Amino acid sequence: MTDTALIVIDVQNDFCPGGALEVAGGDEIVPGINALMEDFGAVVLTQDWHPADHSSFADNHDGAAEYSVIEMPYGPQVLWPRHCVQGGAGAAFHADLRRDADLILRKGFRRWVDSYSAFFENDRQTPTGLEGYLRTRGILKLVMAGLATDFCVAHSAIDAARLGFEVEVREALCRAIDLDGSLARAGAGMRAAGVRVT
Repeated sequence: MTDTALIVIDVQNDFCPGGALEVAGGDEIVPGINALMEDFGAVVLTQDWHPADHSSFADNHDGAAEYSVIEMPYGPQVLWPRHCVQGGAGAAFHADLRRDADLILRKGFRRWVDSYSAFFENDRQTPTGLEGYLRTRGILKLVMAGLATDFCVAHSAIDAARLGFEVEVREALCRAIDLDGSLARAGAGMRAAGVRVT
């Protein structure tokens, strides 16, 4: 499948059991993702990569509670527990995840804006460069897996579909946070954008 890429979203220690922003069962998807890598013309791993003073961390806002929502210049922003700090153990890929990818894309490194999507920062304007990479590789179709279904996977899938890629999300190889109904909203949003959720 030379025209198809596997995009593996944020399978990092902080999103796995015991991590700072643990996604239940996040480690369970690793063997399936590793096996899937053999089937694709290109494999991309994304990596959440935040500076310590990132604006999405609750502890960088006096008195703010984790998982509360504030208004940022680009819209509503969940304030997360400190996670995936650049160079820290939590930002590292899960130890069992294959790392022999064609590209490792780091996102969320700009302190003033969060980045759920592998394609754009949360301001919806600042590109990560992934689209250009995939286009120059002749990639037309994307299969996505990883963490978390309702945030970084869904945002990446919806953006990819809007950019004209054919997109499939392998639900069995994802796990969700499900914050106040976020999983149902993400599923509806992906389907409305034309993403196949299989």
